[in-house]
Amino acid sequence: MTAAADRTATDGSGSRPDPRSLTRAHFDHVVAATTRWSDNDMYGHLNNAVHYELFDSAINGWLIAGARIDVMALPELGVVAESGCRYFRELEYPRPLDVGVRVERMGRSSITYALGLFDAGSDELAALGHWVHVYIDRTTRSSVPIPAVVRDLLDDAVLARA
Repeated sequence: MTAAADRTATDGSGSRPDPRSLTRAHFDHVVAATTRWSDNDMYGHLNNAVHYELFDSAINGWLIAGARIDVMALPELGVVAESGCRYFRELEYPRPLDVGVRVERMGRSSITYALGLFDAGSDELAALGHWVHVYIDRTTRSSVPIPAVVRDLLDDAVLARA
C-alpha cells in the first residue's frame, strides 16, 4: 500500500481511519470467496454469521498458504479472543466476493486483523471486521508467543505496506 492510500484511509486529521474510505489497496492479502445459496438469510442478503466464516477462512488460508504450515499440527493454537463487524452495505448470493486481510497490530502473543468484504472487483467496502487471535499452548492452554513462522509472514506483509 502506498503512503497516499494510507492517507486516504484517515478522517483528514490523520488520527482515525475512516472505514468507508478503505479500499482493497489497504489490505495486505486479498482472496476471492464464493457464497452459497444457503448463505442468504430471510431478508435476501448474506447472513451476518457468514461474514465471520469468510473472515476466518481468509485469515487461516493466508497463514496456511503463506507460511506453509498446517495450523492443526502446530504446538500453538491461534484462538479468537475478540471479533466484530461493521456493515456498510448488503452483500448477497450469487455475487462473488473478495475478502481483504490487514495486520493492524502484533503483540507478543496476539494479532489484531482488520478484514474487508468487497463485491469481487469493487473497491467499495461492504463490511469491515476486526479479529484478534491469541496464541496458546495446545496442551496447557496458556498464552505463548506468536509462532515464528507466522510472525515472519505477517512482518513481511506489514513491511511491504510501509
